[in-house]
Amino acid sequence: MTAVSRPRGLPAVRPGGWAVWLFVAFFLLNLAALILSVVVSSFGTKWFGGWLPEGFTGAWYSDAWAEFALGDVLAATLEITLIVVALSLLIGVPAGYALARRDFPGKRVVTVLLLLPVVLPPITYGIPLATVLYKVHLAGTMTGVVAANLVPALPFVVLVVTPFVEQIDANVESAARMCGARTRQVFARVLVPLLLPGILAAGILVLVRTVAMFELTFLVADADSQTLIVALYSAAFTPGIRAAQAIDAMAVVYMALSAVLLVIALMFVNPTQIVAQVREAPAE
Repeated sequence: MTAVSRPRGLPAVRPGGWAVWLFVAFFLLNLAALILSVVVSSFGTKWFGGWLPEGFTGAWYSDAWAEFALGDVLAATLEITLIVVALSLLIGVPAGYALARRDFPGKRVVTVLLLLPVVLPPITYGIPLATVLYKVHLAGTMTGVVAANLVPALPFVVLVVTPFVEQIDANVESAARMCGARTRQVFARVLVPLLLPGILAAGILVLVRTVAMFELTFLVADADSQTLIVALYSAAFTPGIRAAQAIDAMAVVYMALSAVLLVIALMFVNPTQIVAQVREAPAE
């Protein structure tokens, strides 16, 4: 007997596969419901029962802006993140090039040490780091917040840039040197233009991580150097009477900022490039 063939384009789905898809759909539905509830609450006047508030208003955003000094908080957040991104790229790009091109004793140890701040929860090394910063009188200052955020940001840049460097043929550098270019010229005029997608990806991803970094910033920041995420947690959990709608409006501002940064980051980088690199086999 001839077996009945399945039409092309209709792959078989096992019962376990349907269960996984249902679980993912249920998770996404709950996540969307949580986000939507915060957005609706930020525009609601009163919401003590029912599916929707009794009325809608946009006044909570202006109240949150004035009560929580969101202008100063956003300015501090922007200043801290831009400084962290600039320093991370300035140091991390040459370090990523050296890690990709040079073989030296202890290279694997260095790679593991670079991975630790990225994979470990920030609170595990945040408390000892904050203790050191308090001892050297950097905690509670903008410099201390930048230094704390550089600890995970700098290794992250190195790990992101390294695969991009490895994808560039070393013969390009050799050809530039044969034409009389010095090391600085090779790096500035040849490698940096080729590495521009990786540099942009690393910078934007560090920007997203720094905006979302709560633990390290919370441990070392004061009222003048706190970022938006720290101000949001402070508004939600510190003692005092505050309108829940104003806190929700502040949360919506943070979600919108993070979503915009994440979308921009995904425009420049494929997430799989961060964890793996597919090398083409050399032509025989």
